[in-house]
Amino acid sequence: MLRRISLSLLSMSLGVTLFAADGKTLFEQKCAGCHMTTRPTPEQRSQMVAPPAMGVMFHVKQKYSDKASAIAFITEYALHPSKDKALCPSIRRFGLMPSQKGAVTKEELHAIASYMFDTFPPAGFKHRRGMRGMGMRED
Repeated sequence: MLRRISLSLLSMSLGVTLFAADGKTLFEQKCAGCHMTTRPTPEQRSQMVAPPAMGVMFHVKQKYSDKASAIAFITEYALHPSKDKALCPSIRRFGLMPSQKGAVTKEELHAIASYMFDTFPPAGFKHRRGMRGMGMRED
């Protein structure tokens, strides 16, 4: 009996780990081409097409501090983006994110959003007021 419980717990923890790994892999495949995962260098700023993931999640967590609400928002926004729903002031620089409908499933978005919530912004991240110097200037 104890062995079955131990095996069940091990299976559940492996499932959570695999789910997190899938979120990271999916983010790298479907999001990182536009959303950098590090602070941009001066050379990278002019090449950016979207705000870095750490900045996006800073704003998402300001509005949605609990994980379930943040995941629901990210999933909905990625499929049906609108200026009314946008949380990042950098929309002025980058414009509205294109809908990811057809490029990613809701299940994949859930895994991606979970990974993003757990990973970004990194510990010690300090948001710069007005995003100046972050590649997200509000011209």
